Amino acid sequence: MVIPVLLAALVDLNGRQHYIQWGVIQITVANAVIIGLMVLVFVLAILVPFPSHGRRRS
Repeated sequence: MVIPVLLAALVDLNGRQHYIQWGVIQITVANAVIIGLMVLVFVLAILVPFPSHGRRRS
């Protein structure tokens, strides 16, 4: 129960939000950061090779 309270204390969600506007698209900076991190994890998952236990020759 203590960890969620400590994590919530790091970010003030009651403050004024900052927006990114690009034409008709409007998104908060926090959501843009989350989307960017998700894309980064996706790209890393594609590029980083799976661990192997050694190659077997038949």
